[in-house]
Amino acid sequence: MLKARNQTGLIFFPAYDWAISPTHPEREERLLYTQDQIFEEGLFDIEGIRELKAEVVDIEDVQRVHFCVPDARSVMTESHFISAGGAKTIGRARMDGLVDRGFALIRPPGHHAMRVVHGGRGFCNVNNEAIMIEYLRKAYGIDRVAIIDTDCHHGDGTQDIYWHDPDTLFISMHQDGRTLFPGSGFSKELGGPTAAGTTLNIPLPPYTSEEGFLTVIKKAVLPILEDFKPDLIVNSAGQDNHYTDPLTNMNFSARGYADLTALLKPDIAVLEGGYSIENALPYVNVGIILAMAGMDYSFMTEPDYSPQRLYQGSSITETIEKTCEQVLDTWRDRENIRIRMQENVIYDQRRRSVFYDTDEIFETQNETLHVCRDCSGAYKIDSSADNGNRILAVHIPRKACRNCRDMGYKWFEETDMESYDMIILQNRPEDQYQVRKK
Repeated sequence: MLKARNQTGLIFFPAYDWAISPTHPEREERLLYTQDQIFEEGLFDIEGIRELKAEVVDIEDVQRVHFCVPDARSVMTESHFISAGGAKTIGRARMDGLVDRGFALIRPPGHHAMRVVHGGRGFCNVNNEAIMIEYLRKAYGIDRVAIIDTDCHHGDGTQDIYWHDPDTLFISMHQDGRTLFPGSGFSKELGGPTAAGTTLNIPLPPYTSEEGFLTVIKKAVLPILEDFKPDLIVNSAGQDNHYTDPLTNMNFSARGYADLTALLKPDIAVLEGGYSIENALPYVNVGIILAMAGMDYSFMTEPDYSPQRLYQGSSITETIEKTCEQVLDTWRDRENIRIRMQENVIYDQRRRSVFYDTDEIFETQNETLHVCRDCSGAYKIDSSADNGNRILAVHIPRKACRNCRDMGYKWFEETDMESYDMIILQNRPEDQYQVRKK
């Protein structure tokens, strides 16, 4: 009987009752074909690979991460609660020692969901990985977490949530934002003044093949992980880099995804994108599962796979190697970068426009960070949406010093309500979420 080297837990949640439209690329068939392939290959007959059932995430878990406008139940369906709950379940199983590694094959996805949520963007309403991570920090006391986002689209929501968190390393490798939604993820996006260098972006040229992806893992990601020494490695396992994906322009294969997983050795993987429903996802997911389990995946090849057709040109290789060098230089110089960004600065301002393409909502954000030398700093976000909602969102970070706690309380308690529908306090040291309304 075959036996997995690593005890591996799987969660499937196809979300039968949720889709943007019946023919939308993000629909239940994304996981149904994978389920069929897993049963066909007999993966659940392998000792050490087991299926777990997703629980429903709590409102409190969502509120550790998001400011949902007007509230969580207004922007989340039951499927969103279960999808985020699936990530939480696999995280608990890993921390409780039930599995060595876990893969949450869930939808709807989440990595485009930012700290403030007015609706859906990039098929995402809430951030499954962030909800899981912040629950694990609260329940198990883990501290340093690395999130490696291998989706073809830049994980701008995860980046936003951890922009000011020096204990969360976020690395996103993705198709160059000049050629693909959401149009971000450039190498100069490093994080805020108190956390600069723990956000790292690796934009890749269109038609990057497995040679390029594996170069990034070997030459940039693994050395940085070795330095960072995380308590937990989470892979935002988007699969839309595949050469047959209809929404992207990359040349990655199922075997390449398995090789990437074998090198990265994530504790937890959470499914994000991937829209080649029949030609890619069943093969990619099986390859990832076998790699996580520490088993042979060499037989896992798509019927039409041709290395010659997916050859990576020398100019792409040179660009990727140069990008890896730049990312490593940034990582090594991160302390000096933070010093320069904090010099003579008390408050850092960030102004942004956010478009929720699924719900057609336009939001304007004005963020103010207290640049603190003793913690990552309290911050507030003045958020206005063109559907009429305006909030002030106040965040007190997990390791806030006394001064930043007092500042967050002051912003929450003393700001005049006249201009806002709600003022919300996300108080992480006390694990509290408070709301003031007119």
